[in-house]
Amino acid sequence: MIEQNIEETPELKSKDTQGVKQINPIADWFIRLLKGALVGIGFILPGLSGGVLAVIFGIYDPLIRFLANLKHKFVKNIMFFLPVAIGAAIGIVLFAIVVEKAFGKYAAQFVCLFVGFVAGTFPSLYKTAGKQGRKSSDKIILLVSTLAIFSLMLIGGRQLTEVSPNIMVWLGSGLLMGLGLIIPGMSPSNFLIYFGLYDKMATGIKEFDFLVIIPLIIGFVICVLLFAKVAAWLFRKYYSGMYHFILGMVVGSSLAIFPTVVFPAFTSEQLTITGLSFSSSLLFCLILFIIGTLLSFQFSKIEEKYPREEIF
Repeated sequence: MIEQNIEETPELKSKDTQGVKQINPIADWFIRLLKGALVGIGFILPGLSGGVLAVIFGIYDPLIRFLANLKHKFVKNIMFFLPVAIGAAIGIVLFAIVVEKAFGKYAAQFVCLFVGFVAGTFPSLYKTAGKQGRKSSDKIILLVSTLAIFSLMLIGGRQLTEVSPNIMVWLGSGLLMGLGLIIPGMSPSNFLIYFGLYDKMATGIKEFDFLVIIPLIIGFVICVLLFAKVAAWLFRKYYSGMYHFILGMVVGSSLAIFPTVVFPAFTSEQLTITGLSFSSSLLFCLILFIIGTLLSFQFSKIEEKYPREEIF
């Protein structure tokens, strides 16, 4: 009982003494819907990770803790994460349509917008990672994880092989998407591109092909439920090291997007496809990157005025 009071007092104090504003419940619901939509887009946007965006928007920790202990206030948690799930589904379906229609032509430019979203929240993420202190070993973990994911994505930047899609392949693809949530920085879309499955998946989702959608969902759920407990335990036991590891994955995967996705857009062949000159293509990328950075930086500042999502 004493231990419980010790744990709860700082939270109660912080809410009473810091004058944290309470956001309108309806507005909060729609904000979580928007966050879910962006996380959903992150699952299928080449070079990005739904897990990275979940970290950025402050829903990764509470979601992992909920998934690791489903019985704990199940109904209340479901109601809390319902708009996130709805938003994610909307983001995936809508962006699958965009992928097939127009995104391919200006993929590199719009990827810059999302890299800007990541860059703008880096100060906030770095602050969060050091919330329980920052040791020399944490900085080493940050550096090693950054270099590791950057190298892996750079080496795998070319399509490895063409895989014929079937139910088991889509089940495996769902598992990959689940890992993209559990391991921020891992981009499932990159692997799907490498195996020639990305465009087929986007088409299947857009056309509501349940032979694609159902195995994807099953694989995703299986992966998340299997590894959520492991992730939650690691965060409890090694918070600082884990968060610096994730931060490194975020930084490394974001940097790797430039040589693997963005730079190839400046070849003469790709410039001809887009109908842009080198300078206009570069300017397009820079403008979208700056817009994404400024928006996410301001968003992270606004969020500091309100309580972060907490597991109930």
